[in-house]
Amino acid sequence: MMFLGYIFYFFASDGNEPIHVHASKKRQQKDATKFWITTDSVELARDSGTVEAKDMKNVLAFLRANHAELVSGWMAYFGKGKSKR
Repeated sequence: MMFLGYIFYFFASDGNEPIHVHASKKRQQKDATKFWITTDSVELARDSGTVEAKDMKNVLAFLRANHAELVSGWMAYFGKGKSKR
C-alpha cells in the first residue's frame, strides 16, 4: 500500500503485537513511524519522524479510510491478530 510517497508495511516479527502498520518513504526502516489499528480507527503509536508533520493528518485519514484493508492484510499475513482496543 502506498500514499503520498509513503509505504505502509508490517515486519515479520510483529505478529505477537496488536495490529499495527509502519510508514516511511520509499523503503522499510526499523525506526519507522508506527500506527495502531484499533477496533474502529487508527492512532499514532510512535512518531519517529519518517512521516513528515505536514503529511501526518492526510496519512492518518488515508489509514482510517483503509482500516478494513489493513486489518485484512494483517490477518492474511499473520493468520491471527487483535486490536489495541
